[in-house]
This record gives sequence, structure tokens and C-alpha cells, in this order.
Amino acid sequence: MTVPKIAILAPVPEYEEDWSHIKADYTRLLGDQATFIDWTKADDLSGFDLVTPLLAWGYPRDCPRWFALLDRLEAEGIPVSNPVSILRWNSDKSYLAELDAAGISSVPTLVSDALDVAALDHARATFAVDTLVVKPPISGGADGTFRLTLGDDIPGSVAGQRMMIQPYLPTIAEEGEYSLFYFGGNFSHAIIKRPAAGDFRVQEQYGGYEAAVTPPAAAQDLAQRAFAATASITGTGTLAYARVDLLRDGDGVFRLMELELIEPSLFLRFAPDNGTAFAEALLATAFMPDGNPR
Repeated sequence: MTVPKIAILAPVPEYEEDWSHIKADYTRLLGDQATFIDWTKADDLSGFDLVTPLLAWGYPRDCPRWFALLDRLEAEGIPVSNPVSILRWNSDKSYLAELDAAGISSVPTLVSDALDVAALDHARATFAVDTLVVKPPISGGADGTFRLTLGDDIPGSVAGQRMMIQPYLPTIAEEGEYSLFYFGGNFSHAIIKRPAAGDFRVQEQYGGYEAAVTPPAAAQDLAQRAFAATASITGTGTLAYARVDLLRDGDGVFRLMELELIEPSLFLRFAPDNGTAFAEALLATAFMPDGNPR
């Protein structure tokens, strides 16, 4: 069987977050089959059997370029995993409203087309809370995400911008955020992420930390129902990789925070097989039914 050539879209050189450990994981699992390409300079991908955006970190900072790249990949018929239709749908967190309408319990969310004090007042009245979290609908790594208590000024960087508004759920600090990982539709592993003391962001660059966890049955059930709803909404099948971020609300009910289907950190060091199932699921999308690369 011929070895496929895989292009992994990667951050721009000046991207501030360290991704070397993840690059090392993918190199270990995929070897010489994988080439890492700055996603903003992915001009000719025709020589690859598969393109994956697994490390296209920072794409929300240049949305026009990102969506133009997706359009080009689709127009040129280049195999992409996960599929371009999923990447486009998952890029804007307004997908949460679609999933909520399909019966998938998510963190309550309002969207303001131009964030101002009136929008925050309306959200506080709607959610019956004083503390809110605001975030851009197209974002990653907690970029542009703020916790605002009653009386806080709106940060200048997001004032007047299209923003999501959610109630702050104290369980993020009290228990943590669950992330469940699926490869080829099969559950692989799960972690729980907690913020540093006094913070609400669970990302490592803000002092967050994680640990392996056995996810409660209710969390796995919500994840599976979210996949089924996603397949129904987007008309797509089983995905090569997926991360589901969940947390409990004040009543102990699990709610979806995000479906990470584009460039999630997969925390393969917590996978019982060290990532073998991930590599197999990704490679499977690069082959035609006859076992040869596309």
C-alpha cells in the first residue's frame, strides 16, 4: 500500500502559543507522511493526498483568509479532514444555537451584533445573573474572552463588536470543564481542565491545568447526541477527530460549551494508546476504497 502524503496546516511563525509538543506527537504518529505548512501560505496543496487543519491555530484573527482557503479547498476537490463543510459550519460558534434548537443542552447564549451596556443589561436580566462571559463568535484559545461583573467596563477591544454573551457558570472553577475525545466516531479518552485560582480560563497559557478523568455517563450521552445532531444539520458522516467540551450548570446538568472539529488540542498524552487510534482514523480518510491514496 502506498504511503499517503498529508499536509497539516500549522500556525504562522510568529504565533505566540507553543505548539512544538503537538507537532512532535503528530510527527511520531505520522512520520514522513506529514508536512507542516503555515496555513496562511498554503497556496498549492494539490500534491497531497489529504489536508488537515489540525494546527491552523490563529485562523480567527484572519477570517477572510481562512474562509477563502476553505472555499479554494472545496473548489479544487482536495480531500480534507475534517470535511470543509464541517470546518465552515464549526468556525462560527453560532452553530451552538442550531444544536440547542435540535435539543442539545448548551450554555445559554445571546448574540449581540454590537456589544454595549444595553446588551449586557439585557443578558443579565435574561439569565438572572450578575456575572457574564463575553467572547467573539469566531475565536479560539480564549482570545477576546472576558468575564464581566456588574459595573465592569466593556473592554475597548470588544466594545461595539459582534459578541456572544453567556452567564458565568461557577462550576468551571468548582469542578472544571470536561473534554471528551473521539477518533473515527469512537471514544478515546477524556480530561478535566481547571483554571488557575481567580481565573475562569482553562487554557494552559492562562495557568489552566488538566488531568485524566473518566467521564460521567451523562457527559458521554450528551456528546453522542451532539454528534448525531451535527450529522443531521450538516449532512456529514463520521468525523476523523472531534473534541467535545462540556461542563455542569448549577443544577448539575451537563451543557455543551463547544464542539471542537477544526484545530483542537487532542491531549494525546492522556490517550491509552498514545494516539494510535487518532492516526488510524486520520489516515483512513486519505485512502480510497481500494487501499490506495486518493
